[in-house]
Amino acid sequence: MHGEDIHLAEIERQIAATATKLRELIEQAASYSIAMSEELVGQRIDDQAARLEILIRRRDELLRARARED
Repeated sequence: MHGEDIHLAEIERQIAATATKLRELIEQAASYSIAMSEELVGQRIDDQAARLEILIRRRDELLRARARED
């Protein structure tokens, strides 16, 4: 169980970091000049959003597994 707590804590940390990065990218996209490729910014945002979804899904799976054990 202790190992699961560490794993869950790491996923929570990654979720927070990814959500922060996603917010930063969105803010940057709003302020970039025309010289910055909108496609590149959009791809970076999509990548971070996908990573966030995966991390949230992993966290939810761990929490469901923990609830079944209790």
